Amino acid sequence: MEEIYTFAGNPLDRMSQRRRDADWIASLLDDPQTRVLPFRELKPIVRAQSAPAPDWQPLPRWRTAIAGGATLVLLGIGGGRAHFALDATAAPAEPEDDALTADVRSLAAQIPGPDAAILAEARSLLDWHARHGFCAQCGNPTTISSGGWGRQCPQCRAHHYPRVDPVVIMLAVKGERCLLGRNRRRVGSRYSCLAGYMEPGETLEEAVRREVLEESGVRVGRVRYLASQPWPFPSTLMVGLLAEAVSEDIRIDPEELAEARWFDRAEVRAMVERTRTDEPIPGVATLPPPLAIGHQLARRWAFGLDDF
Repeated sequence: MEEIYTFAGNPLDRMSQRRRDADWIASLLDDPQTRVLPFRELKPIVRAQSAPAPDWQPLPRWRTAIAGGATLVLLGIGGGRAHFALDATAAPAEPEDDALTADVRSLAAQIPGPDAAILAEARSLLDWHARHGFCAQCGNPTTISSGGWGRQCPQCRAHHYPRVDPVVIMLAVKGERCLLGRNRRRVGSRYSCLAGYMEPGETLEEAVRREVLEESGVRVGRVRYLASQPWPFPSTLMVGLLAEAVSEDIRIDPEELAEARWFDRAEVRAMVERTRTDEPIPGVATLPPPLAIGHQLARRWAFGLDDF
């Protein structure tokens, strides 16, 4: 079985075959077992306990907000009950003193993996609804459909569905060395795999070769798929690949990278060992935190788990 990285491994049954059944959705909203996770500005409400946890709440508490048009999305069925996400940004604040919100990325490192995966689903969907309130075909306001998994235009009848943007993230290797880059927008000495959005009409392999060449000037031959990771910022699929470099000279694109260089396995193993959080270490080369697939690709190669 593949390794499961942060934001993957969602335990809910998404019930895609029943989302268009309005009567079934209505029955879930009347079920006292149903739970809702409210979000404010894409941050879930959590409880300040010994360890933070998403605050799943009974649905009746939020009926006024739902009736007022707050976005409600069916996430799926789990543990014998339905789970919904609610955009409560415009709803009145709850009076409980221990209720607070948390950034999904920060929270993901503190909660069990299945909970983080549910948050990724919820955040991506709520963000999509917040940015797609109008029809891309005719410009009129759209309404939510399919339990929150679509929007429909009442004017031209066009249907719109949540999108996922594929991103290739690749570790280019040549012999006993790998290529890592330092993003110009990130301070410190943090290095990671090169990455970039796929373009229309290209394969994964073609996207890898194009991105590595554009950003570093290094040419790539063989490409091998390794793993993938949902990344809900806002809604991308990180496709992790291993790329065999056929050249060594580096010519960076200064618009994308501040630096790129070759690292041997021992160097990367040391970087893995000292990278435990999202905080950079001044003057010391580090990787992204373990929740990022870039960290995991470098780790697996450095310890001999993946290679050509």
